[in-house]
Amino acid sequence: MGESERPQLSKEGDIMLGAIFSFHSSWRDRQDNYTHKPQPLQCISVNFRGFQFAQAMLFAIEEINNSTDLLPGVSLGYKIYDSCGSIAQGVRAALALANGQQAGAANASCSRPAQVVSILGETSSSPCMAIATVVGTFHIPLISHFATCDCLSDKVKYPSFLRTIPSDYYQSRARAQLVKHFGWTWVGAIRTNDDYGNNGMDVFIESAQRLGICLEYSESFFRTDPPDKIHKIIKTIQGSTSKVIVAFMSHLDMDLLIEELTRHNLSGYQWVGSESWIFDSQIAALDRQRILDGAVGLSIPKANVTGMREFILEVQRLNLSSDEFFTQFWEELFNCKFEVNSSGVVCTGSEELTGVSNSFTDMSLMPIFSNVYKGVYAAAHALHNILGCEQKCDTNVKLEPSTILQEMKRIRFKTKDGLEVYFNENGDPSAKYEVINWQRAENGAVAFVPVGFYDATLPEDRQLRVDDRSFIWANNSNEVPISVCNDKCSRGTRRVLQKGRPVCCYDCAKCADGEFSNTTDAVTCEPCHPDFWSNESRDKCVKKETEFLSYQEIMGVLLSAASLFGTLMTSCVAFIFFRHRRTPLVRANNSELSFLLLFSLTLCFLCSLTFIGRPSEASCMLRHTAFGIAFVLSISCVLGKTLVVLMAFRSKGPSRAVMKWFSPAQQRLSVLSLTLIQVIICIIWLLTSPPFPFKNVAEFKNKIILECAVGSAVGFWAVLFYIGLLALFCFVLAFLARKLPDNFNEAKFITFSMLIFCAVWITFIPAYVSSPGKFSVAVEIFAILASSFGLLFCIFLPKCYVLLLKPQKNTKKSVMGKGASSTSKRRKI
Repeated sequence: MGESERPQLSKEGDIMLGAIFSFHSSWRDRQDNYTHKPQPLQCISVNFRGFQFAQAMLFAIEEINNSTDLLPGVSLGYKIYDSCGSIAQGVRAALALANGQQAGAANASCSRPAQVVSILGETSSSPCMAIATVVGTFHIPLISHFATCDCLSDKVKYPSFLRTIPSDYYQSRARAQLVKHFGWTWVGAIRTNDDYGNNGMDVFIESAQRLGICLEYSESFFRTDPPDKIHKIIKTIQGSTSKVIVAFMSHLDMDLLIEELTRHNLSGYQWVGSESWIFDSQIAALDRQRILDGAVGLSIPKANVTGMREFILEVQRLNLSSDEFFTQFWEELFNCKFEVNSSGVVCTGSEELTGVSNSFTDMSLMPIFSNVYKGVYAAAHALHNILGCEQKCDTNVKLEPSTILQEMKRIRFKTKDGLEVYFNENGDPSAKYEVINWQRAENGAVAFVPVGFYDATLPEDRQLRVDDRSFIWANNSNEVPISVCNDKCSRGTRRVLQKGRPVCCYDCAKCADGEFSNTTDAVTCEPCHPDFWSNESRDKCVKKETEFLSYQEIMGVLLSAASLFGTLMTSCVAFIFFRHRRTPLVRANNSELSFLLLFSLTLCFLCSLTFIGRPSEASCMLRHTAFGIAFVLSISCVLGKTLVVLMAFRSKGPSRAVMKWFSPAQQRLSVLSLTLIQVIICIIWLLTSPPFPFKNVAEFKNKIILECAVGSAVGFWAVLFYIGLLALFCFVLAFLARKLPDNFNEAKFITFSMLIFCAVWITFIPAYVSSPGKFSVAVEIFAILASSFGLLFCIFLPKCYVLLLKPQKNTKKSVMGKGASSTSKRRKI
């Protein structure tokens, strides 16, 4: 273990506080030959920040010792060690603070062993993890002012660790939200290769991926790495396409990176920094080529402690001894030498800071100094409560480290300047950050301009507040830089991932028919409502064209005209028959059934009109039922006429005995009965599941077909089956009567009409199925009209021809012909 070491700064007191700061940033390499005890580290590179932190601690202790309200009658002492930026040296210092100076215990001139109730430090996360592991065994509180690694919130591994700076868990998430806020989805990342950088970057990557941000590269290095490591990072940056670099680095590593970036003149990149360097004026001073201009990042909110600035700059109080520690600090601070024979400026020890400008006189890290200040006060408040201090503290109370630790976790107070101090269950304070933007002033100096705020205690959608108008970006631009893997997909397209590449790299594919995207960079295309269809550019849905057979279009007009023409012709035939109702021809053709047939044909022609126009509940129910009943009525009349003719001329008995079953009353009853059956079928159909208007969106993708759904398929097919059954029966009877006497050709015409009827409806089925949209309705209307015209022309046109053009044939003899002679002979017999 080597020789025990004395603290660099110390002062006796009733209660001792320990501290570990890095007064030096590095140490001189050495090679141990294992022939003698290793010598202490030879620290090099004075780090003025460590002295500033120590001054902040001394200021807080002196303020408490002079206070009559906090720890009255009790003086605080301190022992401050230098870790030289070494983890091993920090652990040695922690053990010395916990155990005292054991090596000098036998020396009578040695002061009594220190009872350290808490330790302040270290400045970075990795040393704190090692120190917390050691002192955690003894339950000695370790309070850090600048160690931000999220891993230190684990109270199982580090039970006695507390800190006055927020955890990187919140900073990493906040930076991911900041990157997302500016639309940067393709970024590079550089981190310090230690616990601070690695753990912070892990949380950032997790949060970034959740927000749709991808990393093009993620590089790490440590300040002791060989130069080749940094050169590799430079080449990675030069070969990258991302324009934003997220840097999770300590200020010491950032110093080295800045030098290398300056050497290669890598400007024009947008840097997103961490709190360790984003508001560090020393880093800004090193950026001579303005590599980091426009950098943004999160910093600890500004804090002011009254009197601290003046106290820190009173460096004479550090002249506690003439040892090497103070000499090295003084010579570095004033750039002089205590050696009389030195060729440079000779130090006197009474130099003043007036006119000196370096990192020690820079007070930009005042928020960190206030964290040291709060750490000392947290220990003092815990001691105040344990000692029961009212007018005076009870110094007889035995101070156990575990008791102090538990009390410290419960404290909650405000400093004289209103700074609230408390620790949550993980030993962390509340996470609040300022968003800082580097902006060059007129004199060329960097100004750390607050442009936003982050508060982790608020709901997620209100945690980050940014004033976008206040930013100055890389290359002194006022426009937000663009850093994406590829251009955003326009409206009407969606992202398609590229195989083997991150999710932020994608191609743009046009949305499919019936889908749309009205935002840029859409992940998926949204389907349109069934009543809508995507337009040509696929960026919105337009209402589908509604299609039905209307009266306004040519096809509807022609079919309507044909229907009305058929109705008119039927009316004319009825009028002709009515004018000649007493003639032999009309009387011989069963005038009553003829007029009933003409009436039913009129209904058939008119029912086709119900198929034209926008379907409604009434029209859907009417068109199918009217069609079914009208056609059954027509066929029933034709069937009645056929039976009368067939029985009249096929009967072998006396005509009076046969014909009494086919008197007009029986004919009317048969027609009524046959039609009533269809009426009953239709009523049952309408009561159970009637036809209804239906929007057919499956037939065509870009239009809606308004049609009538049949409702009950059984009812629909029952109606058609009954029509078909009667038509088939009528056709068979007419076919049997086709060879009646030549002059009486009623049965022959009925045969032709039924043949046309059956042919039309048989060919209707494939034509109806294969016809799209409104054309299927047109085919159905055409079938109705064709079959109706077939019945009208085949049965009535020959008779009208005789009635109007051949009246000389309208005699009983001409009408009955051979049939009359045969009947007379049978009667005589």
